[in-house]
Amino acid sequence: MLKLEHLAWTLPDGAGILHDVDLAIGGGRLVVVTGPNGGGKTTLAKLIAGIETPSAGRIVFDGTDITDMDVTERARRGIAYAFQQPVRFKGLTVRSLLELAAGEKLSEETLCGLLGKVGLCANEYMDREMNAGLSGGEIKRIEIATVLARRAKLSIFDEPEAGIDLWSFARLTETFEELRSEGAGTLMVISHQERILSIADEIVVIAGGRVRAAGPREEILPGLLADEKAALCPLGRERTHAGR
Repeated sequence: MLKLEHLAWTLPDGAGILHDVDLAIGGGRLVVVTGPNGGGKTTLAKLIAGIETPSAGRIVFDGTDITDMDVTERARRGIAYAFQQPVRFKGLTVRSLLELAAGEKLSEETLCGLLGKVGLCANEYMDREMNAGLSGGEIKRIEIATVLARRAKLSIFDEPEAGIDLWSFARLTETFEELRSEGAGTLMVISHQERILSIADEIVVIAGGRVRAAGPREEILPGLLADEKAALCPLGRERTHAGR
């Protein structure tokens, strides 16, 4: 479904952010991209969505080379992206935004379903304006709902847990599981959260602008958790080294 071939992205000053990224993602998968901050995860997502243009390499989606297509054309072909820091739309109601995303009028039942998936009460939110009266966490959840309304072939979520409460996070995780079981396209989620990592079909680890590991959750997650525990416990790390 999605193939990245020797993908690279370099800043104008020559600093390399992504280096020779090769990756293949099949249809109907829940893929979690993780790794340290500044490793290139968000840049990779923006390259796939068409928000940034690669310095080198190719992006192939559903058998078509989309490397030179802009974000609008990629959206038409079925790629949706939820920003880490959502945009506010003054004068537009939540209902209107969701209907724009879906490309059609939506029933109240459908609106309730979309907003409920991100932990919001439709009756309270559907006719509210997308303005400063909404918190950052509320805006974030509404944007995720707009991506769900798109019913895209590939939906990309950049740290969807940022700025939302624990209850909403739990509901969001359930939503990802439901979408996967329903066969609702491929989901790519950028996250550090163990709960999201634990429901992935595949995990991709990016650090230093390179893919350091990629494969089924069962193969990748145990190593990530072991590394995290070692980082949190210097004494344990010293003992490990001493035993070698």
